[in-house]
Amino acid sequence: MTEPDFRGASTVGEAMLRAPKVLDAAATVGEVRALFEDDHVHAALVVSGDTLLSVVERPDLEGLPDSLAACRAGRLTGRVAAPEADLHATWLGMSRRRLAVVDERGRLLGLLCLKRSGRGFCSDADVAARARDRDSGCRGGPSRTAPVRISASPL
Repeated sequence: MTEPDFRGASTVGEAMLRAPKVLDAAATVGEVRALFEDDHVHAALVVSGDTLLSVVERPDLEGLPDSLAACRAGRLTGRVAAPEADLHATWLGMSRRRLAVVDERGRLLGLLCLKRSGRGFCSDADVAARARDRDSGCRGGPSRTAPVRISASPL
């Protein structure tokens, strides 16, 4: 097995993205589908205030009507990690590329985002650089307007 590059991080909280895109509790399955048009988006985080209600992944949407509340489409079980969790142990146990990071009260703190290579985690700087590239039209296709209920605010 190739050794991972965690950029010096030892806990999930040290490696997580700190400002993931979120959908508010009123979001619909149709809005999640629109979010998933970006192939870099692997999970939709549905929140009420700062509390994580649901993590929705593409397969969750199969057969569901666009009008259904997004929070009813996903789940939390198996899709969240604690910020103090050991990063190497979490990496070894990951069966998906995204894990929401929540505290003991269920407050969303960030998103652990495994790189496509599987050898490390996306950083806030990586995400910002990709967004700049997309905005410039250099790669990733044309920019799209995000649904109105999506925000990327620090948590």
